[in-house]
Amino acid sequence: MSVAFDLPHCSALEIAPYICWMKAILHFVLLLWSSALVAQDLPVLPAQDHSMWQAVGRVNAAGYRSREMCTGTLIAPNKVLTAAHCVAGTDGIGPLPHEFTFVAGWLRGTAADSLPGHEIWIHPRAYAEGQLDFRFDVAILTLERDSTVPPLPLVETEISAPYGILGYSSRRPHMLGASFDCEGQITSALLRLDCQVSPGNSGGPVLARVGSQWEVAGVISAMGQAGALAVPVSRVPRP
Repeated sequence: MSVAFDLPHCSALEIAPYICWMKAILHFVLLLWSSALVAQDLPVLPAQDHSMWQAVGRVNAAGYRSREMCTGTLIAPNKVLTAAHCVAGTDGIGPLPHEFTFVAGWLRGTAADSLPGHEIWIHPRAYAEGQLDFRFDVAILTLERDSTVPPLPLVETEISAPYGILGYSSRRPHMLGASFDCEGQITSALLRLDCQVSPGNSGGPVLARVGSQWEVAGVISAMGQAGALAVPVSRVPRP
């Protein structure tokens, strides 16, 4: 699916470059997802269940309480898995690593942990053609220190449905949304799910059941015509 769009004008007097950048990314994501037939928020995860998912948090580009954000997942004590466009925009150029903050387990103004970024890895094929290739829309934000929150493991092999999805949305940024009964399969190099997602969910985890626990099987990239599009974690280096 392709979308034609114009980035918003950024004034030379813009106070902080990353604010202008995040406006451009939000504009792009809203246009992209508005082209889908249906885009809606995930069901609210009950507050009492948030403690089970503290490894999932917000990737903020403008500070601890920024509303301009994506979702990310701790996959190691100091590494957050998210989408490439969340940290590098549509052209591979984004804020510096230290301008990001990962807020783990964010719930109604409180967090399990809050850590600044230190380094960013972006899949080398994400922008190989000069613009974002959704098949490789993955990135890892290395944090300045280890988090106190236990990470979620990555799946070792391809796992079939059902899948789960977790994410914060731009319309409901202070509580996780979740669905744990998504059908889907990998076609044309993307994990295509029948669950709907919305802006802000980008970078969130797609989960697969492995024995008695959920493990990360993919990263939410965008909303397609029938449901979420995600990048399989087979394209992510192991922490």
